[in-house]
Amino acid sequence: MAAVNGQERVRLAPVAHSGPAPRRFGRLIAEHLRERCGGGIARVRCGRNLALYSCGQRDASVYLIESGWIKTLALSTSGKECLLGIYGCGDVVGELCLVEEERSSMAVAMVASVLTRVSRQRFLEILGDGGILDDWMRYLAFRLVEQQQVIASMVTADSERRLAVTLLRLGHKLGTAQADQFRIEHRITQEELAGMVGTTRSRVGHFLKEFRRGGLIAATPDSRLVIHERRLRRYVEMHL
Repeated sequence: MAAVNGQERVRLAPVAHSGPAPRRFGRLIAEHLRERCGGGIARVRCGRNLALYSCGQRDASVYLIESGWIKTLALSTSGKECLLGIYGCGDVVGELCLVEEERSSMAVAMVASVLTRVSRQRFLEILGDGGILDDWMRYLAFRLVEQQQVIASMVTADSERRLAVTLLRLGHKLGTAQADQFRIEHRITQEELAGMVGTTRSRVGHFLKEFRRGGLIAATPDSRLVIHERRLRRYVEMHL
């Protein structure tokens, strides 16, 4: 912590070790649902590229991802998309229905996905009766930290470093751990990465090529992305 112009400045960590915290909460909720099956709960199947919910839609439900990948997006008035996040098995999406009447973002299935839909009322009942309110608060705090780090990266880092931080976050959150590597099973397009980083597809392609040359990432024969966690983290820490 350092003083700048008479004020204290806290240096944010370059990237959070994301993954277990929110997924643990999702699994905990799922266990309670299996034990207390009743009204307000349904299983939903969402096909690839189909919207789970859309901006402006009145949808008072929380969704727990059982399988598949869901991406959330915000839309500008001109229709331009901003990719907010990508979520997988064990994650929770749609939780903002607890504080908003209409959806301010949209959720789209990246692959065929299966989710448990819980009505807002039933979800609040589960939180109160299941003794898991503390886990819910930790989950919200985790999401807040993650979003703060994304915002800080947008303001303080150039697009190449933002891409490196994004790849680390996706590796921890969605990848399969193999020694000091993370293998992301589903293909994430350069357009989607550009939407998360806030740059163009061509620049993302250029940066990925440079990362491969430097041994920070690799691609499997079937085009799966492999993140060399230790090398990429060292790169991020050296350049932030």
